[in-house]
Amino acid sequence: QLLSRVSFSDGRILVETTGMSDHLTPNTFPANGQKEFRRLGERVFRLLSEQVPGYQLQVALEVTPERNLFGEYRENLLAVLGIGLLVSAMIGYGIARKGIRPVEEIASTMRRIRSSTLNERVGAGALPSELSSLASTFNEMLDHLEDAFARLARFSSDIAHELRTPINNIRGEVEVTLGKARSPEEYREVLGSALEECLRLSRMIDSLLFLARAENPQTEIRREMLDVGKELAAVREFYDPAAGEAGVHLDLAVGGAITALLDRTLFQRAIGNLIENALAHTNPGGHIRMEAVRDNGTLRVSVADDGCGIPAEHLPHVFERFHRVDPARSKNSGGAGLGLAIVKSVANLHGGDTQIQSSMGHGTRVTLCVPTS
Repeated sequence: QLLSRVSFSDGRILVETTGMSDHLTPNTFPANGQKEFRRLGERVFRLLSEQVPGYQLQVALEVTPERNLFGEYRENLLAVLGIGLLVSAMIGYGIARKGIRPVEEIASTMRRIRSSTLNERVGAGALPSELSSLASTFNEMLDHLEDAFARLARFSSDIAHELRTPINNIRGEVEVTLGKARSPEEYREVLGSALEECLRLSRMIDSLLFLARAENPQTEIRREMLDVGKELAAVREFYDPAAGEAGVHLDLAVGGAITALLDRTLFQRAIGNLIENALAHTNPGGHIRMEAVRDNGTLRVSVADDGCGIPAEHLPHVFERFHRVDPARSKNSGGAGLGLAIVKSVANLHGGDTQIQSSMGHGTRVTLCVPTS
C-alpha cells in the first residue's frame, strides 16, 4: 500500500491519501531527503520526505508482507541450518567412529601384548592403506621384541646353567673333602681344582660385564691410530707358545702398511679370542693364518684355520652368547661360548661387523671388518 501527502511549507495539509493521518502524522516522517523504516504496531512502513519550493512531499510504502516473508524465511533458514548442523554432526561422528575403529583395533591389540603374548600381531589385511604401514611397523617392532625376549630368556637360562656348573663342582669337591680327614696333598689338590673353577667363573663374569658395557649406547672407546701389522705381530708373539704347545703353526700376512683408528685393548682382545677359538678346534700339525687387508676404506682382519669346521646349521648362531658348536669340547677347553660374541661386540663398537665362512673338514675363517678412519 502506497500512502502520500502534500503539505504547504507552513504545515497545512494540501492533499493526502485517505486515512493516512490515522497512522502517519507529518511528524512521523524523517528529515528532508532521508529514508527510513518504521514499525507502527504490526505494520512496517518505508518513509520518504522531500522538500520542494513551497511544499512538503511525504510518501509511505507499507512493506509489512515483505518483512513478514523475510522473517519467516529467516526463521525457517535457522531451523534448517540447525537441523542440518545436527545431522552433519551425527554423520560426521559416525564417519569418525568408523574411521577410528581400525586405530582402536590396533590399540586393543597393543594393550593385550605382554611378555608372554609377544606372538600376537596386528591384522594389517583389513586395514586401510593409510594405517597398513603403521600396522606393519608395529608388527616389525613386535618381531624384534619377541626375538629379543627369546634371546634374553635363552641367555638367562644359559648363564644360570654356566654359573651353576662350576659352583656345584666346587661345592661337591669341598663336601667330599670335608667328609673325612685328608692329607695335605689331597687338600692342596682340592684347593687347586676349586681355584681353577673360580678362575673360570671370573673369566665368564668379566666377559659378561664386557658384553653388557658394549651394549650400552653411552659406551665410548679410546681410539688411536694404530699400525695394524705391528699389533697383529704382537698378538702372534703372545700366542706363539700356546700354538707351539698345541703343535699348530701360526702365520701372519699383512697387505702393506695399514693404519686404522682402533682401540688397542679391544682390538687385541678380539683377535686373541679368534686365535684361541681356532686353537681349540685345530688338530696338531694344522695351520692358523692371520691376514689383514685394506678394502675401500675398510680394514678386514681374518683368522683362518684348517680345523674341523662348523656345520652349516650353526653358522647363523655362532656369534650368540653361550652358543657352542661342540659343547663337550668347549667345556673341556674352558670356553664359555662368549668369545665370538665379544668379537662381534668389538666390531660393533668400532662401527663395523663380522663375517664367517666354514665348511666341514676344511676349516673356518672369521673376518673382523671395521672402518679405517
